[in-house]
Amino acid sequence: MSAWLVAGVIVALLVLGVLVASARVLKEYERGVAFRLGRLRPALTPGLCLLLPGLDKLVRVDLRVVTLTIPPQEVITKDNVPARVNAVVLFQVTDPVRSVMAVENHAVATSQIAQTTLRSVVGRADLDTLLAHRADLNEDLARTIDAQTTPWGVQVNVVEIKDVEIPEAMQRAMAREAEAERERRAKVINAHGELQASEELRQAAETLSRNPASLQLRYLQTLLELGADQNSTVVFPLPIDIVGPFIDKLPHLVDHFHANSNGTSRPPAESTPQPDRSG
Repeated sequence: MSAWLVAGVIVALLVLGVLVASARVLKEYERGVAFRLGRLRPALTPGLCLLLPGLDKLVRVDLRVVTLTIPPQEVITKDNVPARVNAVVLFQVTDPVRSVMAVENHAVATSQIAQTTLRSVVGRADLDTLLAHRADLNEDLARTIDAQTTPWGVQVNVVEIKDVEIPEAMQRAMAREAEAERERRAKVINAHGELQASEELRQAAETLSRNPASLQLRYLQTLLELGADQNSTVVFPLPIDIVGPFIDKLPHLVDHFHANSNGTSRPPAESTPQPDRSG
């Protein structure tokens, strides 16, 4: 009886060991792709799964979003500017079976496809597009990479260009170009301001010319403003309509002065009577 008991205990321990060895636990974000003697089995769902030791092989597939950093790539833009561009790719597995059956390592394959696509897409764009319209390039990259990874059961969600490095000489040239552009805009704005100011001055002059009294009030206001600044020198503009009448009469006054100076002589002095000294 003791021998049978020992044998039963041994068999029970063996069965328990087989069950422990064949038990697998899949997490909620994982899926299992199992092969029995090299043949594909249906995908395993999360929870406890039993596999035959030595006969079944389990491949775990993570369904979470994976962040893949693309190392800096040496590219030449469409306008022959060398640059170093790096990016980040966010992808996830949508079909666990195809991600195992269609490609050896879907993460490495996606990384290589992303690198080659990044060089190709950036090479078709010029430097201004790469710097100013990066969102369009990101959409083009995501669409191109996703089209190549979809047969593998991998979906590319986002592709973002992180940084663009250009030569220092090109940076200085771009800085000079930006400075020249700002100066041009400043000159244009100044010219528009002068044009608007001249138009406003013309309208103000027309309004003041309708009433001479308003022009005199404007001159008095100008004097008041000059006096408030405590200036040592005050320049007072005298309107021409005030001195105009005097200027018109000035030739007549000069002619009259010359006529009087030429036609008038000084009267002779009267002789003083001498006293009579005869006795």
